[in-house]
Amino acid sequence: MPDLFDLVVVGGGVIGLSVAWRAAGRGLRVAVVDPAPATSRTAASYAAAGMLAPVSEVTYTEEPLLRLGLASLERWPAFAAELTRASGHDLDLRADGTLDVAFGSDDLAALDDLAAFTASLGLPAERLTGRECRRLEPMLAPSVRGGMLAGGDSWVDPRRVTAALLAALGRAGATLVPDRVTGLLTDSGAARGVRLAGGGGLSAGRVVLAAGAWSGSLEGMPPEVLPPVRPVKGQIMRLRSPEPVLGRCVRGAVHGSHVYLVPRGDGGLVLGATQEELGFDTRVTAGGLWELLRDARELVPGVTELEVTETIAGLRPGSPDNLPLVGPTIMPGLDLATGHHRGGVLLAPLTADLCANGDGADPVLADLAGLCSPLRFAGAAPPRPPGTGPVENTPREQR
Repeated sequence: MPDLFDLVVVGGGVIGLSVAWRAAGRGLRVAVVDPAPATSRTAASYAAAGMLAPVSEVTYTEEPLLRLGLASLERWPAFAAELTRASGHDLDLRADGTLDVAFGSDDLAALDDLAAFTASLGLPAERLTGRECRRLEPMLAPSVRGGMLAGGDSWVDPRRVTAALLAALGRAGATLVPDRVTGLLTDSGAARGVRLAGGGGLSAGRVVLAAGAWSGSLEGMPPEVLPPVRPVKGQIMRLRSPEPVLGRCVRGAVHGSHVYLVPRGDGGLVLGATQEELGFDTRVTAGGLWELLRDARELVPGVTELEVTETIAGLRPGSPDNLPLVGPTIMPGLDLATGHHRGGVLLAPLTADLCANGDGADPVLADLAGLCSPLRFAGAAPPRPPGTGPVENTPREQR
């Protein structure tokens, strides 16, 4: 039988939809399979704050991830402009930079180290005094000791992005299948489509697994190709005020505990986010929200006066080395696009381009593809999905 589709994407978050949209734009017959594309409340894309911040989020052990993040951030303006034209949706993309601030003396010392590290890498970041920080953001507390402005960082509204991707896919003639994948269709050891929970299947020349935190535990998939991806819980609050509280994204450390505040163009403010190794637990807890408000209030006292519009917990797809898994697996016809952890929104344009560059014709993309190739884990047994054991054996909340 001839293939029904050229590409089937398993997963309808920002990564899966971006991959599908880029493929549909090349004239391929594309289907996206997801029970609730872009709207599942436990998916990372729906809960995400949308920071595009590779510079302010850089750490000492993640320089490969920094390379991927910078390459994807460079693609974001063109990606957003093209998506806006294709969908008619405004993404609320803003490029006013990220202000990283410190509360205590230890936080300030850590920020000094981070500033020195970013300078050693040649990254665009400006060290600021507490007074200079408050000049940029008057709502900051007088107790803020200092900061660092990553002027090249940006942010976007992920829910607007996924809504735009769905609209653009519809205009491009892609097929959305509101179902759950229960396994692969195979032929001579190669992936040739997917089986559906509702019955039947979809045949395709290529399958891309982009199911986020669920990518490593999908039933019916051969164990040797399942990626070592685990869920990392993040709790977020969404607030609203008549007038904008902040003009740019603010990240802060309060006695070593980290929090971020991301403004929206409509006066909203996203406050997050915890990082908790609790398996597939998506409960919003009083302790998690209290920690967020406690730390945010130290940096921006006025947040406690804002209206709470939503509390939510999403599951990020974490990998053992914090790098995504993008590209071909050991099974012909099956690619991965998962494991993006906290950088899914940032890395969406690059991931879509990497998946579209299967022939390696673009040498820059081919070089970046080597950093996130799933083959680095080939032959490794997938970990037991977190959260399957007794509750008392799971780690407590971690930042």
